[in-house]
Parts: sequence; structure tokens; C-alpha cells
Amino acid sequence: MADYLPLYTPGESITRQASAAITGGQLVAVSGSGSVAPTSAATAAFVGVAGFDAASGADVTVRVGGVQRLTAVGAIAAGDIVVAAAGGGVATNAAPGAGQQVGVALAAAANGARAEILMVR
Repeated sequence: MADYLPLYTPGESITRQASAAITGGQLVAVSGSGSVAPTSAATAAFVGVAGFDAASGADVTVRVGGVQRLTAVGAIAAGDIVVAAAGGGVATNAAPGAGQQVGVALAAAANGARAEILMVR
């Protein structure tokens, strides 16, 4: 059998094209073939976190997996399961089934603050 190497390894980065303006640190989701945009609500199509600001049409590095600092949309408690939210942020999964789990909060964060999230991907 031939050797096999993964396309990426969790905790590393991938590059995609921005289909909208992106701010570094926003959670991004698949928005088309080979493209990403900031999340706007709970979604199972999240990919990772933008590594830097990118204009629409530009390439952007997306950090996949690991522990990320994401903007809290609403208060988040340590241990909360979080889902994608507006503005590329994360929110407590108050309505299970509303979106796929993005990760687990490692510490509490107030609305608008950066929350430390252990990503599930």
C-alpha cells in the first residue's frame, strides 16, 4: 500500500479565499467552493478561525483546531458547549440542535470579550 499523508493536521492551518470581508480572529464557515466567510449564526459548516484580516476575494489563512480566542456573543461560562454565532463569534448552545458544537469554553467570558475555546475540529 502506498504511503498516505493527510491534507491537513488538526491544529495547523489551511488557506481559503474570502467571499466577504474577514477580520482576524473571526470564526469562518464554508461559503462556497474553496471559500469562507464569517459565521452569521449557528452552522455545522464552520471551518476554523481567520488568522488575519482579509478583503473579499483575498486568500486567508484559517487556523483549524487547537485552543482559539473567539468573541463571546452573550455570556459564556467555563465548560459551556458553544456554537457559531453572529459576527464570527461563539455563543452558548442554549437550544441544542440549533447548530453543531464548535468547542468547549475553558474559561468564562462576558458578552463581547474573548473566550478561550477548545475547538472540536
